[in-house]
Amino acid sequence: MNPRIFREYDIRGIVGEDLTEETVKELGLAIGTYYARRGLRRITLGRDCRLSSEPFHDALLEGLLACGMEVIDLGICPTPLLYFSIVKLGTEGGVMITGSHNPPEFNGFKVCVGKDAIYGPEIQKVREIAERGDYAKGEGRLSEYDIVVDYRRFVLEQIRVGRRLRVVIDAGNGTAGVVAAPIMRELGCEVVELYCEMDGHFPHHHPDPTVEAYLQDLIAKVRETGADVGIGYDGDGDRIGVIDERGEIIWGDRLMIIFARDIISERGGGTFIAEVKCSQVLYDEIERLGGRAIMWKTGHSLIKDKMRKEGALLAGEMSGHMFFADRYFGYDDAIYASCRLLEIMGKTGKRVSELLEGVPRTYVTPEIRMECPDEVKFHVVDRVKERLKEQYEIIDVDGVRVKFPDGWGLVRASNTQPVLVLRFEASSPSRLQEIRSTVEGVLKEVMEGLR
Repeated sequence: MNPRIFREYDIRGIVGEDLTEETVKELGLAIGTYYARRGLRRITLGRDCRLSSEPFHDALLEGLLACGMEVIDLGICPTPLLYFSIVKLGTEGGVMITGSHNPPEFNGFKVCVGKDAIYGPEIQKVREIAERGDYAKGEGRLSEYDIVVDYRRFVLEQIRVGRRLRVVIDAGNGTAGVVAAPIMRELGCEVVELYCEMDGHFPHHHPDPTVEAYLQDLIAKVRETGADVGIGYDGDGDRIGVIDERGEIIWGDRLMIIFARDIISERGGGTFIAEVKCSQVLYDEIERLGGRAIMWKTGHSLIKDKMRKEGALLAGEMSGHMFFADRYFGYDDAIYASCRLLEIMGKTGKRVSELLEGVPRTYVTPEIRMECPDEVKFHVVDRVKERLKEQYEIIDVDGVRVKFPDGWGLVRASNTQPVLVLRFEASSPSRLQEIRSTVEGVLKEVMEGLR
């Protein structure tokens, strides 16, 4: 078994190379043993619609049952519904088979203890069990459950839209569309569906709403139909992309402003967490409204952990992961997030663009990814930090975020890929270029010094 499949946040690899049915059965044994040694037995199991997910489901299940696990099989479902099932059914954990937003040749496994996915050292414990091959033994039990019925009932009890909105959904042939579209219709919306039928070939575009190229069909359909809003989902339904009524993309940090404004208006304050790549405008707006804004590390598992410790009402990432804990359970659910957006539009009578009125205009780059070998990427960031902190104020919660009077620049090492991640924001296009040149200049010198 390739040890590199045990990543920071999940277990993931290339189908047919890193992951075969035989290795997945071994994974089932290792995960089952991990649970058994923690005294956990009753879990839920879900899968996405990738072509390899069904055979991997059967192989993983064989391993889990051989360890004595009591498995409730949800079948095909979005990842948030696996989390929901753990809360609703009171299970002790769960496993989701999903490649998420990764290319079609990948698949993976999210392993939960309670409703929280394990990460870091806990994932390495699963690897160590697999390498030793010392597995628990027992007689497992299997049952099936349709969690969609419970989820739909929960959302419809929670959410009121109050007016007829025209919504375009682009599910990218992943698992979210078949759940989201019926719920939105029951909420009273007119729903225009794009690629909502599940197809593991992803024939139209890859299901990742953080990539502008994959949003073009959604943008065109919003403009063509005169829709109030467009919603894009990733392959397993835990990332959201939003298009406003003009066909403009609302990235994750600006979407968080809409949600934070609504929650603060109801609660009169509260703690909010956003990752280090998010716009300074988001943090400033939360503080202006009387909330407490915390900048934190990128990564859904890290965000959820910080939310729990701080008692935060909402957290979010640029990538469209939205975590509600004011009236929800604190995990990332793009279907629930989209329904919350419709609720805000309904009760305020405002368009999406109007919900962002008063937010200062800034100029930002997209996320810039620069190849850098795993063995040196963290060292590079440390060197850049040492250089920049001599002249500028920095935030080093995750990489180095350099503060300027009218903007900022970020250099951080990805936890999942051999890349450095950069992003910049400024008050004008010219300042954006100046800040970018300053930070990238230091980075270039550091990289050249390593050669």
